[in-house]
Amino acid sequence: MNIKKRQIDNLPHVIIYTDGACLGNPGPGGWAAILKYKELSKEIKGGEDFTTNNKMELTAVIKGLEALNKRCKVDIYTDSRYIHDAINKGWLDKWQQNKWKTSSKTDVKNRELWKRLIQLLQKHEVKIHWIKGHHGQKENEQCDEIARQEAKKRKNP
Repeated sequence: MNIKKRQIDNLPHVIIYTDGACLGNPGPGGWAAILKYKELSKEIKGGEDFTTNNKMELTAVIKGLEALNKRCKVDIYTDSRYIHDAINKGWLDKWQQNKWKTSSKTDVKNRELWKRLIQLLQKHEVKIHWIKGHHGQKENEQCDEIARQEAKKRKNP
């Protein structure tokens, strides 16, 4: 076993479920994350008055990772293809190489959030997993409900 694998295996293992919601797109939005470590579970949530669904999805992941107070091995479960594919299909790497331009030469949306996420991905050992939304996965359903409640609390400009 190599040293890096042994170091990763010794990290605390945290599972984070995330979701974002938006009433209108753009419109009032909310996000939620459920963090699980051993038998412990913690919910975090928030929102914005005027935002997009993708911003709320990204914010949920960012806030989940920011809630960790030390380096961890993290499995993140999201129903956002935007996040999953950007990381797992290499879009994020290509965007950075192309000076934050998409393959069609347009500016990458939510660049500042992506930059925050990159810093957190470098701090932790993270795997992003896609799960189908609204398909009965308990924590995903909880995050969806919490995110919608947070969106409903916001002002609709």
